Amino acid sequence: MSEKPVRRSRSRHAGSITSYETQSGQRWKFQIYIPKDPERPELGDTRLTRGGFKSLDEAQRVLAEALTKKKSNARFQAKAPTIGEYAEHWIAGLRLQNSTIQGYKRIIRNHVTPYLGAVQLDKLTATRIAAHYRQLETSGRRDRPGYGKPLSANTVSKVHVLLAAMLDAAVDDGLILLNPAKKKRAVNPPSASQVRAQKPEIITWTGQQLHAFLAWNHGELDDELFPLWRTIAYTGMRRSEALALRWGDLNFTTGRLGIRRAADVTTRNKAKTTKTGSARVLDLDTDTLAVLKAYKAQRGAISLNLARADAYVFGNNAGEIRSPNEVSRRWTSRVQGAQAEIDELPRVTLKGLRHTHATLLLELGEHPKVVQERLGHSTITTTMNIYSHVTPTMQKAAVNRFAAHLDEA
Repeated sequence: MSEKPVRRSRSRHAGSITSYETQSGQRWKFQIYIPKDPERPELGDTRLTRGGFKSLDEAQRVLAEALTKKKSNARFQAKAPTIGEYAEHWIAGLRLQNSTIQGYKRIIRNHVTPYLGAVQLDKLTATRIAAHYRQLETSGRRDRPGYGKPLSANTVSKVHVLLAAMLDAAVDDGLILLNPAKKKRAVNPPSASQVRAQKPEIITWTGQQLHAFLAWNHGELDDELFPLWRTIAYTGMRRSEALALRWGDLNFTTGRLGIRRAADVTTRNKAKTTKTGSARVLDLDTDTLAVLKAYKAQRGAISLNLARADAYVFGNNAGEIRSPNEVSRRWTSRVQGAQAEIDELPRVTLKGLRHTHATLLLELGEHPKVVQERLGHSTITTTMNIYSHVTPTMQKAAVNRFAAHLDEA
């Protein structure tokens, strides 16, 4: 015979807590009265019940949080939507860059909805999330070449960040009282050290290799995009930033250029703000300025409109922003062509050209703060984490300078 429920509170305003027996043992539930619609108090109250708590303390804690939400006129929902339903609602309300939204949609489509889409928000537990992450780590890949293979720690970490943000929004919407993804001990998402350990090695060129490629690309191939490759190599700017550069951003007198926007990879011929949302100014060397000045004359010979201040420096002949993905494909074909002509030239991506700029500066002893500013990283920590492979070279140079200084003392 089950134990008679024990009422711990009888106040309609404070809520009530009772215990009950289940096959798994004693459980606790609470009831409170909440407005049917916080914005229409004339509709009166309705009863909200939440149960399944394994201890009185847990039930009291969640009840206290529910009462706080009631006091702040937060909206409650009797039946929470599923993860899949809420994900669509949540993503539709985000105000972020299109590329970020697309990335979130891809994560939801591939790594959230197929596994958790049918689970109700208020039924999702920390242990269920943990099991989901372990499954992704074992067989989570959904791309055709690697379908069913393990996901990297970095990708699982991105899933965790997204899920935690979405569940925070569900808490704010009054759909759940606690965010289960925030229970890190139970959820056990990939740690920062695990993510760093699995990151692929950055491949860059030496100064000699970069010089050899640019000399071949300009002298033998006579590549129309040589000024673009040269500018990225000598500034370290992002592909999207270079493609959205306007002639008005260049000051040939001071030898500087301003980076104020970036190409949007999700929408044809559209610019957006930079990755960090802020502009920066870069100094250019004399030879790169000369290359750009000659290139502007070439563009103006095609059409005066292509050399106007508001024209894109590396735009197509219609004056539009070139497709970032198409530019990357053309870079890949150029590197493949160069490998047939230049001995032991590693295959470097277009992003690797940016990495080459940063790596060479650090190897030459430039202060990491200078590299951070040129690359447009939000913090110097980001710069040092990415280019930690340069540290041994920096240490060796520092030790030699230290020893030489003492020898001269």
